[in-house]
Amino acid sequence: MLYAFKGGTDGGYPRASLIRDNAGNLYGTTPDGGMGCGPVFQYCGVVFELGANGSESTLYVFSGGADGGKAAGSLIQDTAGNFYGTTSQGGASGNGTVFKLDTSGKESVLYSFGGGSDGARPAAGLVSDEAGNLYGTTVLGGSSTGCGSSVGGCGTVFKLDPTGKESILYSFTGGPDGAMPAAGLFRDPMGNLYGTAEFGGSGFAGGGNGVVFKLTPDGAETVLYTFTGGTDGAKPAAGLVSDEAGDLYGTTYEGGSGNGVVFKLDEAGWESVLHSFAGGSDGALPAGGLTRDSAGNLYGSTSEGGNGTGCGGTVGCGTIFKLDTNGNEVILYRFTGTVDGALPFAGLILDPEGNLCGTTQLGGSNNKGVVFELTGVSQASLFTPGCASRINVCHSCRGKA
Repeated sequence: MLYAFKGGTDGGYPRASLIRDNAGNLYGTTPDGGMGCGPVFQYCGVVFELGANGSESTLYVFSGGADGGKAAGSLIQDTAGNFYGTTSQGGASGNGTVFKLDTSGKESVLYSFGGGSDGARPAAGLVSDEAGNLYGTTVLGGSSTGCGSSVGGCGTVFKLDPTGKESILYSFTGGPDGAMPAAGLFRDPMGNLYGTAEFGGSGFAGGGNGVVFKLTPDGAETVLYTFTGGTDGAKPAAGLVSDEAGDLYGTTYEGGSGNGVVFKLDEAGWESVLHSFAGGSDGALPAGGLTRDSAGNLYGSTSEGGNGTGCGGTVGCGTIFKLDTNGNEVILYRFTGTVDGALPFAGLILDPEGNLCGTTQLGGSNNKGVVFELTGVSQASLFTPGCASRINVCHSCRGKA
């Protein structure tokens, strides 16, 4: 356990994955803690740094006003050391922002979502290209009137140029094309964007079980796979990673035996389930994405399951798992729900020494979540071809596509 949040100005209840610089410092966001926004559980969140020596410092505290609030997504960092991220609330209309945090700790809002056709409530981090354009998703908003939200719309994929001009690359309808994308994107060397939508696919009227989609640079969407809600999985809540062959890997929060799956999607659109979580000691309900090493092993977390005790019932407090290239699962750690943390909702990062780092939403000495490290996991180095397909865990490729 590297750090236990107190829920004050240091932040609390982290839900996003971390990024790491070459000196070993970790950076992330929390949606709660900080100041403003009302009672303790309604604080507006922070951007934090955790030094290699274990000291935590708050780089920025959101007020919940025009500067944004509830930063639930991960960060990216450019070569100058500036951070970029999103908030799901706050801004000019309360529908979230895209922000920049410079090296002096000054925050500037690059875009404030209006809640209409321009999108609303971004819940994930961003990706960038060589020209400095930013790309992301919003859970709500867009041109559709469906999805039953008071905000309206079924979500968008947006682009923000370096001048702060926003353009909508795609607006989801809530039908076969998907609805409510809550995860981030990755961008291939050709400029195509890949992601998941947690709902839609089989029709939003019935909720839908989600889709995997591809978006060309000119905004043409292709649904690569539609989840049925059966053994193939349902409700993909996290982003994707790829391998050298262009195959995609991800998780679904539900489906399989009822507790989620790890899946592979090849370039022909064939989906195969690498592991179906049983909901017991092997874990349940993976909410975060995957990390892949150079040997092809996959690493991830489940938000529940594990030891079968703690966390308010018999479900368990979450796990860290490894899947080898044959689909064999090994549980690397089971959270107890005490000082070691509980309920890891985010993906993991793998450092060059083979250690995994991540966050849990609860647990720790204050039950406000922790930052943890699991050592000696893998001696394989990260697979980062051109940095494009691994931007969610890219340590040495900050600021690149």
